[in-house]
Amino acid sequence: MKIKDLAGILPVDGVLSHDVEASGVSSDSRQVTPGTLFFALPGSKADGAAYAADAAKRGALAVIASKETQISTVSVPVILVDDPRQALALSAARFYGRQPGTMVAVTGTSGKTSVAAFTRQIWEQAGFAAASIGTTGVVAPGRNEYGQLTTPDPVALHRLLAELADAGVTHASMEASSHGLDQRRLDGVRLAAGGFTNLGRDHMDYHPTVEDYLRAKLRLFDTLLPKGAPAVIFADDAWSQPTIEAARAAGLEVLTVGRHGEFLSLKRVEHERHRQRAEIECGGVIHEVDLPLAGDFQVANSLVAAGLAIATGTDAARALAALEHLKGAPGRLDLVGTTAAGAPVYVDYAHKPDALENVLASVRPFTTGRVIVVFGCGGDRDRGKRPIMGEIATRLADVTIVTDDNPRSEVPETIRAAIMAAAPGAIEIGDRRRAIHEAVAMLHEGDTLIVAGKGHEEGQTIGSQTLHFSDHEEVRKALAGSPA
Repeated sequence: MKIKDLAGILPVDGVLSHDVEASGVSSDSRQVTPGTLFFALPGSKADGAAYAADAAKRGALAVIASKETQISTVSVPVILVDDPRQALALSAARFYGRQPGTMVAVTGTSGKTSVAAFTRQIWEQAGFAAASIGTTGVVAPGRNEYGQLTTPDPVALHRLLAELADAGVTHASMEASSHGLDQRRLDGVRLAAGGFTNLGRDHMDYHPTVEDYLRAKLRLFDTLLPKGAPAVIFADDAWSQPTIEAARAAGLEVLTVGRHGEFLSLKRVEHERHRQRAEIECGGVIHEVDLPLAGDFQVANSLVAAGLAIATGTDAARALAALEHLKGAPGRLDLVGTTAAGAPVYVDYAHKPDALENVLASVRPFTTGRVIVVFGCGGDRDRGKRPIMGEIATRLADVTIVTDDNPRSEVPETIRAAIMAAAPGAIEIGDRRRAIHEAVAMLHEGDTLIVAGKGHEEGQTIGSQTLHFSDHEEVRKALAGSPA
């Protein structure tokens, strides 16, 4: 890529020749090779400007930094911009260039992973080569890779999009986290449509208020989507209306779904243990759908996914019929097995208040005995949600076992104490393995067990170490009678 290809993104006139070749872009000085443009990003833990000299030694073509940053004694040109994060994302998009022709993104507190996965599955059943990108990784034809971030950093993201396009993927859905939106990671993605699921308490260690959290989410609609693009919004959430208003103000085509939805209107739902029968109106036609997933929240997620697929060209009847063949995303109300007496055990990623409330409420209609839940809260994250989740668990479950999640650098006992303070009658078992095994041993006919918080994750971070740990594996061992 020649420097002239970055016209409009970087103010290079008088700094670099337009015909100079850039070999890459990076915000990690350790990955700089000769000819790389190094972006010195400000961060909460470290300022990229501190690594400018290292990047120069490794052969950086130039350093791009904020106008508010002071960088001296660097042997390469320094280019100052208003927003280096956005400049990086747009430069990465220009450098890699290729993307699947139809890209959609979904934001919200809960449901993003499921919506992205469901949209991909609907497209697949409609005959498209499709991919999904998010918390559980990348799924595409011939590709299934575990991921770490809900929304990858822009360099990794645009490299990935180019790889998918080169592999023949024409449609891709991705999660848009509040961090990703706020940090400009999606800037440069050519989006055809966007979706909104709901808003609840999350990331209060990053966003000062819920309103600030919503503003980050709304960036998908008021900044990233082109005017006239479809915005598929779940209409039944407390924060739906502000999102609808923001999308309309941005000149988007608002398509609402849900019981109050006008684009896809949910008329009736019958709940069964492992499926739900729904009547959905679209364009004046009632479609009867047998959704092979439990929980109201999965109906909501399915409607947003169907709305995104229809809004980007999939036939409505075909998209809604495809809902009958959906498979849940890994770790999302994932039925791992049942006891000899028939009591089901689910693993779910619920690690925030609304998600825990939704998953516990979703299993109550088909539980004739007790609802039992095992959960904890992560360390170095929003401390305020711990008592909230303790209250929710003891209110909606009959038996609550409080255990460790990913304590990280915090003292595990301190995290559990904050939960237990609002969880009268809860049982405290710090060792997550033992907590799961004891919960399974409690199950009787008619009971349901939810192991919440880690979902698809296969590690537990204690201090600076991440040790192998899988809720799925431990549940299977407990059901097989293996000792903890």
